[in-house]
Amino acid sequence: MSKTFSRIVSIALFVLGAAFLMESGRISESAYGSNVGPNLFPMGLGILLMLLCVRLFYETFRYPKEEGEPSVKLDYKRFLMILGAALLYAMLLQPLGYLITTFAFLTFSFQVMEKGKLWKSLAIAAAFAFGVYFLFVGVLEGSLPGLPVWFR
Repeated sequence: MSKTFSRIVSIALFVLGAAFLMESGRISESAYGSNVGPNLFPMGLGILLMLLCVRLFYETFRYPKEEGEPSVKLDYKRFLMILGAALLYAMLLQPLGYLITTFAFLTFSFQVMEKGKLWKSLAIAAAFAFGVYFLFVGVLEGSLPGLPVWFR
C-alpha cells in the first residue's frame, strides 16, 4: 500500500473517530433497564479508531522506499460477499438475536476470507459471540437481543 494513501486514510478515519467521540457525548448516558448507556459503545469505537489511526500514520514512516509501485488486484467478490453478509446481519439481528446472527456472520466471514479450517472458524466465532454476550449482558448488565422466542 502506498504511503500517501495510508496517510490520507489514517487522517480521514481519525476525523471520523473524533466525530464518533463528539457525537457520542450527545447520546443519553443511561438506558432504561441497563447500567451501560448507549453512548459507551460509540465512544469506545471512536477512541479505538483514533488510536489505530495514529498507529497507522506512525507506521507509514517505517514503510520501505517506494520505487515503482506494484499493482494490487482488488478482490471485489469477497468484499461484496462480506458486505452482503453485514447487511443481512443488521436485518436479522433483532429477529434472530445477537448470539445466532453474530455466530453465523463471523463463521461466514472467516470462511470467505480463508477457505477451510471450518472447525477453527466455528470455535472462534462461538467464543467471540458468547464472550461478548457474557461480558456485555452478564458483567456490564447491558442488554442485547437474546435468543428468538421459538428457540428458547
